[in-house]
Amino acid sequence: MTFPLLWLIVCAASYLLGSVPFGYLLGRLLHRKDIRSGGSGNIGATNALRQFGAGTGVLVLLFDLLKGFCVAWLCLRVIPACFPALFDSPIDPFVALLPALMVILGHMYSIFLGGKGGKGVATAAGVFIYAAPVPLFATLIFFVLIVALTRYVSLASVTGVLFLCLAQFFWNWYHSGAPSIPWFTMVVAALIIYKHQENILRLLEKRENKLDFSGKGKS
Repeated sequence: MTFPLLWLIVCAASYLLGSVPFGYLLGRLLHRKDIRSGGSGNIGATNALRQFGAGTGVLVLLFDLLKGFCVAWLCLRVIPACFPALFDSPIDPFVALLPALMVILGHMYSIFLGGKGGKGVATAAGVFIYAAPVPLFATLIFFVLIVALTRYVSLASVTGVLFLCLAQFFWNWYHSGAPSIPWFTMVVAALIIYKHQENILRLLEKRENKLDFSGKGKS
């Protein structure tokens, strides 16, 4: 098997994994409700928290994080170890992370939901937990502060991915790393911001709903 064929298979499998709508499935299984029918209509953890409470919200968050983490772990560590002959030559980190990009796209544009899906924040965070833990940890602190101060999860998500780009750039510069990871981060950030365009419009018009920490608020 050649590397391009292997990576094509891995990318396809990653997209399918990303497409699994855990928010939708857990809503149906635990609450007999379509998560898309209420709140923001999004299948992510924030809408699950608002509609079903903290327990389901945390479960959705964990499953969406795991999608990204597992793919990053597989494509950066497990698969190269299993197919060492295909990785004799150095692989550009951006190419190595293409499956991780596909798992994020799968979450955003799920084949199981007619091409619709979530915003991709949790799944992307799962990728960076393995691929860039230090910049992500700094971003997590920033994210929590923005949510605590404003109660706007969408604002924290949009500004958070921009912060992650800066954190990744400086981390990469400090360690003299390849520029591919910052470029990958910027691509992911652009996708997440694009998926938040309606939220951005509502924020500008002061119509965006704030997070109710009791888990009973509306989206």
